[in-house]
Amino acid sequence: MTKPQGRMAFAFMVLVFRVRDRLWPPAAVLRRVGVLPGHSVLDFGCGPGGYSLAAARLVGPAGKVYALDFNPLAVKAVQRAAEKERLANITAVLADSAAGLPKGSVDVAILHDVLHLLAEPAKVIGSLHGALKREGLLCVDDHHMKEAAIISAISSGGLFEVSRRFQGTHCFIPLERSPRR
Repeated sequence: MTKPQGRMAFAFMVLVFRVRDRLWPPAAVLRRVGVLPGHSVLDFGCGPGGYSLAAARLVGPAGKVYALDFNPLAVKAVQRAAEKERLANITAVLADSAAGLPKGSVDVAILHDVLHLLAEPAKVIGSLHGALKREGLLCVDDHHMKEAAIISAISSGGLFEVSRRFQGTHCFIPLERSPRR
């Protein structure tokens, strides 16, 4: 995606995601990938924050959630929702990559229904690799892409390998970067 959605398109997306979140609760997906109290979670392309808010409840006050989106409407929506629910462990980040996050600080990074929209997937994947802890996990679910395309997009750069798959979610572990010669 090259530019953020406008107000009407964003409002429509919010409605669609509310229905999606009722049918397929984000907390169930997050529990299945292993999000635990005290974890640090990155919701990349957070949209209105369904996954961010669920993650904040799961990780609790000892945990941290970065809700990252390049659309100012999304960042504001997450900030409002976090304030309304009194979730002080969410930081909403306006950015198009995870490059500004502390290196090696994230336990689980989530890309839910966003990979197909990325204008520069290699840049984003590299930034996610840098933000994840060595034992971290990158979880991708994108119903707009076939499984082979998801696996190729994430693992072709040599930064990740598939760890496990379930119900459309693909989890990847970070690989060590080779020193440049």
